[in-house]
Amino acid sequence: MPEAILALLFGLVIGSFLNVCIYRLPRDLSVVRPRSFCPACEHPVAWYDNIPLLGYLRLRARCRHCGARIPARYPLVELLTGALFLLSVLALGPAPAALKLCLFSALMVGLIFSDLEERILPDEFTLGGAVLGIVLAWAVPLEGFLTATLLSLFDILPAPRWVSVGEAVLGALLPAGFLWLTGFLFEKIRHKEGLGLGDVKMMAAVGAFLGLQGALLTLVVGSLLGSVIGLAYILSTKKDAGSYQLPFGSFLGVAALIVAFYLQALPQP
Repeated sequence: MPEAILALLFGLVIGSFLNVCIYRLPRDLSVVRPRSFCPACEHPVAWYDNIPLLGYLRLRARCRHCGARIPARYPLVELLTGALFLLSVLALGPAPAALKLCLFSALMVGLIFSDLEERILPDEFTLGGAVLGIVLAWAVPLEGFLTATLLSLFDILPAPRWVSVGEAVLGALLPAGFLWLTGFLFEKIRHKEGLGLGDVKMMAAVGAFLGLQGALLTLVVGSLLGSVIGLAYILSTKKDAGSYQLPFGSFLGVAALIVAFYLQALPQP
């Protein structure tokens, strides 16, 4: 399928750009200038060394100029983004819904690795993603069951596209508000921060793209992943469970991708 191959190649390129964002956005650096450089020696990376996947293999994971090791995160992000774009088009075809799923996948990959490395969820991904999800709800409708039900109570029958936008807004506000309230109560009871605002804003982005049902499923799956994997990691590394900061945003991102492909790409029962 030519469209799927193009999606894979485009995903590799987007993954390369995401690597720039993952490194620079948490450090408040421009993602446009200067061009790609080695973080160790700050020497610009030549275009032929910056080709997704191939550049990493050609350089054997080391900077051409200083020999510093290139983190495995670079090819992993490129490969993962390319694979998600490929799966989106294979599942949905060359349609607007596939484009929306590709955009959502790119946002989640950026957030997963930003939180994993820096414990920061950039506003460009979270708040920007929330706005983008609400806008796209007009072009690629969501199932607005709750929104339609609420409006029917007032004998309001809006166009389906407005129901979709309403569902995106509810999906952004309600789960994010619940997560904020949970963190607020935890801080009041335990007298320490439990959740950062970045996680709350990330849930707003997830809800705007997936709607209320998808956002709630993401919270459940993300919490389970965080509990099981996080506890296993703490026990295996003998870290202090009371002080170690889990990258909850990374678990939410993985959960959001699982839920997105389940709801939008896989056959429904």
